[in-house]
Amino acid sequence: MDARSEALDRLERLGALSATNGRKPDHVDIHRVRGAIGLRPFVAGLLGRRPGWLRLLYRARAVLARLLGLQQAEGLLADVSPADVPMQPGGRLSVFTVVAADADSHWVAVGEDKHLRAVLAVLATPEPDGRNRFDLVTVVDYLHWTGPVYFNLIRPFHHLVVWRQAQNAAKG
Repeated sequence: MDARSEALDRLERLGALSATNGRKPDHVDIHRVRGAIGLRPFVAGLLGRRPGWLRLLYRARAVLARLLGLQQAEGLLADVSPADVPMQPGGRLSVFTVVAADADSHWVAVGEDKHLRAVLAVLATPEPDGRNRFDLVTVVDYLHWTGPVYFNLIRPFHHLVVWRQAQNAAKG
């Protein structure tokens, strides 16, 4: 089974794809990194580090969001510590609401606006060398005509942001 199918199967077993209402997702991507770090510190590093280049991208995103009539994403640039990462369904972190979490194996959250719904999942798998393999899964469903317009404009940056943030988070 390939990484994409494996991750989607795992999310399905967790019931974490219920937000997609049984529809085939409009977009799925997976980024895989390894690190000698636990799940909570990894999620904190993923969502809490904001280098200058990323702050600049978020400013550009704010302009695009205004043009498309989307909500301004509050909390995207906030610092996050491992203790700030909620592990209970309903907990909030940035624009995301936790739908499933286990401190050793997964953290799954949903963010929704009028244009799209995004599931962000971090799946941790212990490896024989003591490190964790982290699969970062993004599942996107378009809810409005602005969904594909917005996401296709940001898609190259989405991959860059997820990949770089994941690499940095894995370093601890």
